[in-house]
Amino acid sequence: APKLAAAVQNRLRTLAMPNAAVAVEVGEHGDDHPGDRVQFLLAANPGSPMLPLTRVASGGELARAMLALRLVLSAASGARAHDTLVFDEVDAGIGGEAAQAVGDALAALGRHHQVLVVTHLAQVAATADAHVSVSKKVKKGATFATARLLPADERVDEIARMLSGSSTQLAREHARELLAELPV
Repeated sequence: APKLAAAVQNRLRTLAMPNAAVAVEVGEHGDDHPGDRVQFLLAANPGSPMLPLTRVASGGELARAMLALRLVLSAASGARAHDTLVFDEVDAGIGGEAAQAVGDALAALGRHHQVLVVTHLAQVAATADAHVSVSKKVKKGATFATARLLPADERVDEIARMLSGSSTQLAREHARELLAELPV
């Protein structure tokens, strides 16, 4: 538990939570079986007490804690390069620097695994190698989803739309800037 807590804490520091402290409690009583009760504790800010993650984490903190845990467990399990990891809105409740840190972490993970990410954040989408647009349509009372791999020019438009709600010239310039700033 202490090794897991330290590894998750270190990962959180790379996900724009530089002062986070993490602990993992195993068991409630001394004679508990180790799997009977496991609880993650978090102090997101200096001076905050360590409390159960489920009680104190904001949506963004919870999303980053879960991403940190997944990154640590993927590394510890010896996940193979061909393994596929799926993250559904792991960037919920974040923006700005935190969104960029999450995008960078997912991109780094993508160098060794196939990573599929559902996101509504341009900073996260821009770090991907490929962009799939998913849309829904209702026909005769039934909902149908369509997924389409976007070519480079449409990718700029989609990221611009994610940034501003529409694909204006200024939004496209910003989208191109995000795409050009990808880490090597």
